[in-house]
Amino acid sequence: MKRVVITGAGTINALGHDVATTCAAMREGRSGIGPLDIRDADRLSIRIGGQVTGYEAEARFNRQQIALYDRYTQFTLLAAAEAIGQSGLSFEGELAARSGVVLGTSGGGLTTQDENYRAVYEEGKNRVHPFIVPKLMNNAACSHVSMQYNIKGPSFTVASACASSNHAMGQAFWFVRSGMAPVMVTGGSESMLCFGGIKAWEGLRVMSKDGCRPFSANRNGMVQGEGAGIFVFEEYEHARARGAEILAEVVGAAMSSDAADIVMPSKQGAARAMRGALADAGLAPETIGYINAHGTGTAANDKTECSAVADVFGAHADRLMISSTKSMHGHAIGGTGAIEALACLMALREGVIAPTINYDEPDPECALDVVPNEAREARVEAVLSNAFAFGGLNAVLAFARV
Repeated sequence: MKRVVITGAGTINALGHDVATTCAAMREGRSGIGPLDIRDADRLSIRIGGQVTGYEAEARFNRQQIALYDRYTQFTLLAAAEAIGQSGLSFEGELAARSGVVLGTSGGGLTTQDENYRAVYEEGKNRVHPFIVPKLMNNAACSHVSMQYNIKGPSFTVASACASSNHAMGQAFWFVRSGMAPVMVTGGSESMLCFGGIKAWEGLRVMSKDGCRPFSANRNGMVQGEGAGIFVFEEYEHARARGAEILAEVVGAAMSSDAADIVMPSKQGAARAMRGALADAGLAPETIGYINAHGTGTAANDKTECSAVADVFGAHADRLMISSTKSMHGHAIGGTGAIEALACLMALREGVIAPTINYDEPDPECALDVVPNEAREARVEAVLSNAFAFGGLNAVLAFARV
C-alpha cells in the first residue's frame, strides 16, 4: 500500500474565492450566509443561503467557455486551478496517462437545467442551445478538468447527495494507495442556489429561514450553500521525490449504507462509517483530536451524529472537538465535504479548530465539545471528516499530520 498525501488545495465558496480567504473566515468565525440574490427570490419562502458573492463569470471565462460551463463547472475549474497550481504538477507523458479525476456533485448543472426549463415551459421557446446536455451533465466538471490539464487516467463523477465529494475523495484515495494512479485530482462542486433548486428543498421542510445553528437547542434547519473544493492527492514518495509541499496525509476512508430510510439518518450507519475510517487508517479512537461534523443544523441529523460519535469514541468523546463549518458557509450539498476538508487541513497544519458559530443554547442530546462560536488553538495529530447523505449513504475520511 502506498502512502497518500495532499499537495494542492483550492476552493471558491461563500466564505472566499480561495483557500487563504476561506480559512481566514473560518478562523474569525465569519458567516458567509446572507440574503439570496437570484431571480424570483420573492417567490421563495427560504430567502437566505451561502451564496458565492463578488463573482462574475465574465471576468474569469470567455463567452465560448460560458456556453459550455455551468456555474458548478466554473467553480470546479477555478478551485482546480488553485489546487493544481499549488501542487506544481504538470501532467505529461506517463504521469498524464496514469493520473485521474474523481469529483462529486449531487445536482450537476442544475442552474443550466433551471434556466432551460424556464425557456421551454415558461417562455415557450422551442429551441435550446446545442450544448445544453454537455453543460448540465453531472460529469461535465470532471471532463473539463481532465481536458484542461491533460489528465488521461481513471476519471468519473460520484453522485451520492450530500456525501458525494467525500465518496469521490475516498475513491481517489484508494486509487493512489493501491498504486493504480500516482496522482488524483479530487473533491466536489455544487451550485444549487437557483429558483428550482431552492424550491425543491423547500418542499422537504428542513430549511431554516433565519440561519444555520448546528447542535444548538434552538436550531431549526439547514441553509443551502454553493461552491467547490478541489485537492491533489499524490503518492507520498512521488511528492517527496519532486520536493513538493505536503499539506496533510490522507490515511483512511470508509463508506456505509444505512439501508433504512430515504431521509432519516441512522446512528448505526454513521457509526459504522466512522469505525471503518479508523480501521482503514489503523488509528485508535484516542488519536483523533477533531471531527469536522456533517452538522446540518436539523434536529434529526445533529442529535443522531452526536450519538454516533459517543458510541464510537466512548469516554474519549468528551475530549474530542467537533464542529460544523456549515454554520458559516452553508450546506453545499455534493460539494460540502470538499469545502469542509479545508477545516481539517487548517486544524492539522495551523493548529486552529474552526468553530460552530450561531451556537446559542446547549442541547442535552448534543452534549459534546462543539467549539462554540470562536475558533480554538489546539494541536491535533489526526482528524475525521463526516458526510451523511439522504438515502442513508455515508462517507468518512481520516486525515493526519505528516
